Amino acid sequence: MLMLPRDLAPLLEPRGVVVVGASGNPEKLGYAMASSLETFPGEVRLVNSRPTAGMHSSIGEAAAAGAVPDLAVMCVPAMHTASAVRESAEAGVGAALVCAGGFAEAGGVGVDYARDLDTVVAETGIRLLGPNTSGFFVPHASLFASFVPGVRRLGPGSVAVVAASGGVNHVLSFRLESDGAGVSLGVGIGAGQDVSAPDVLHYLVGHETTRAVILHVETVPDGPALVEAVATLAAVKPVIALVVGRNDVSEFARSHTGALATSWRTTRAALRQAGAVLVGDEVQAVAAATALSARRARVSARPGVALITAQAGPGLIIADALSDANHLPELGADTKAVLAGLLPPLTFQANPVDTGRPGETFPSVVRTVAADPVTDVLGVYAITEPVVDIVADVLAAGVADDVPVVMGVDGPASDVSSLRRSGRDTGIPVLSGPTQLAQGLAALADDAKSRAASREASSPAPVVPLWVASVAEGEWDEARGKDLLDALGIATPPRYRCADREAARRAWSTLDPPLAVKLLDASVLHKTEIGGVVLGVRTAEDLERALDDLETAGASEFLVESMAAPGIDLVVGARNDTVFGPIVAMGVGGIATEVLGDVAIRTAPLTRTAAVAMVEDLVARELLLGHRGSAPVDLEVLGGIVVGLGALVADGVVDEIEINPLRSTATGIVALDAIVLPAHKEVRTT
Repeated sequence: MLMLPRDLAPLLEPRGVVVVGASGNPEKLGYAMASSLETFPGEVRLVNSRPTAGMHSSIGEAAAAGAVPDLAVMCVPAMHTASAVRESAEAGVGAALVCAGGFAEAGGVGVDYARDLDTVVAETGIRLLGPNTSGFFVPHASLFASFVPGVRRLGPGSVAVVAASGGVNHVLSFRLESDGAGVSLGVGIGAGQDVSAPDVLHYLVGHETTRAVILHVETVPDGPALVEAVATLAAVKPVIALVVGRNDVSEFARSHTGALATSWRTTRAALRQAGAVLVGDEVQAVAAATALSARRARVSARPGVALITAQAGPGLIIADALSDANHLPELGADTKAVLAGLLPPLTFQANPVDTGRPGETFPSVVRTVAADPVTDVLGVYAITEPVVDIVADVLAAGVADDVPVVMGVDGPASDVSSLRRSGRDTGIPVLSGPTQLAQGLAALADDAKSRAASREASSPAPVVPLWVASVAEGEWDEARGKDLLDALGIATPPRYRCADREAARRAWSTLDPPLAVKLLDASVLHKTEIGGVVLGVRTAEDLERALDDLETAGASEFLVESMAAPGIDLVVGARNDTVFGPIVAMGVGGIATEVLGDVAIRTAPLTRTAAVAMVEDLVARELLLGHRGSAPVDLEVLGGIVVGLGALVADGVVDEIEINPLRSTATGIVALDAIVLPAHKEVRTT
């Protein structure tokens, strides 16, 4: 259920707060939380069953002391939390923060405590953040509902953090503070029994002080809800996604498609498709958010980044980091002609632009490069110098608002801090060092591309013809799977289903060798693993040996088909993911796909344009584009195949379908093997 922003107002915009379990003992959670809330301008009331001066003995008593608090901060053990939350709700409190652990994550009786909390929330309608979180904070409102020491030193800023972990919430927020962007809102979701990441993302759509959002993800209880929330927010504010769990392979599915689409890969792909900018760690997340918090680049399917550097060596580090994604187009002839009159002749002036030490012409250089038609994002790098105010020089250039400028600087810590403050005051993000600058520039470009892709995604989704869906019941062996592909217009080799050896001999006599002879059994997914495939059958003697081998492997039926010409082998598939629903996957076939994880994933249904764009995600994409004179893959046909498979799953015709290999030859694309799984089909792999 979509939660409207007002639903979280009692939690994140309280007029008054009550701390339940407040304590005068500095070693207690209730003391730390009450201390953090001392800066809150609204009324804070303290509750303890054995009250000391200034405390109330019950929540009801505290609520009766004046205006009813909007937020109750629970600092009581798990066994007492549900009753305290219920008492708060009955007193009129609208939201509760539960910091304690010992609930479902602890197992045993903790599961009962969690169930009791769910019951209270369902029966009273109170909004609940947690349990098992270190809290949240809103620096602009001087509201720090966190027990982490030092949190009150966080200054107001423009980046919100929505983190699965309370600890990561604080890590990112402290880094944002030190790097100059500051924090608008920081929320640790914790167990997320009620308030979830999608809830907070929807709230942030209208949060005036937030200009960019970092989303930290560990697990995803509801994939479609998270995707919808990210897409809604990313349409108006940039979202940076940090997904952890890269090495979690426990959710491998039975087919190769499932094995390639681990939960980590699928989550990243789904969030990127929804419009998020992906990052790999907390440092990159902060760099990306800092860059994007000032302004976004104009929408572009292939945004260009221009780089001006006062030092060639650091500039090469930045250029190396950007060139892998083709972000550095060459500047136009007119631009280079102007630069030739502004810079010494030995400097490089194509992109990156090497200025040497910044001089009097530096503002003109910045203005000229920013005005080039290929420049969608501008990066400026320099080492600080006492006689040069690099931020002032960039401001003097008067760069147009639709070309964001990001600076990277190095130098004494005091100089860098000073430039960061200056940049923050004037709207120019200042990052530390070449790598962070490259990360910030890449984030701006990725965000521009995501918004361009989202416009393509608005096209009507494909629908599987009803006659195809009507014949989808029953067993799915390879022969029947290929019949389905034929019905979808996907080319397959000439073949015969053979009930016995005599039928196989007749098939051999009518097909052009070499032939492939295979075991036919819907319960066997990977025939090669049990000796169920014999290739290169040319003679009658070859056929008899192949049939002997297949019968030894357990075959009672055979598939005899022509072998395809050599080419590039791909793997494409679609399946119902347990978290995100229908997804499609594409990779280059062979062992490298599984070992290197070179696979592109999208949620389905999707458009042909989006399917074709999946190729850009592959490390081995050059193989598909005609490497060293080989025939390129017909990307439009490939995209149509991916769209068709995704529609089969999205429309509920099958649970999973995989073509592996899908071979691209000089004469076209042909499906050489097909695996189809209806809902909950039991199969054997060996």
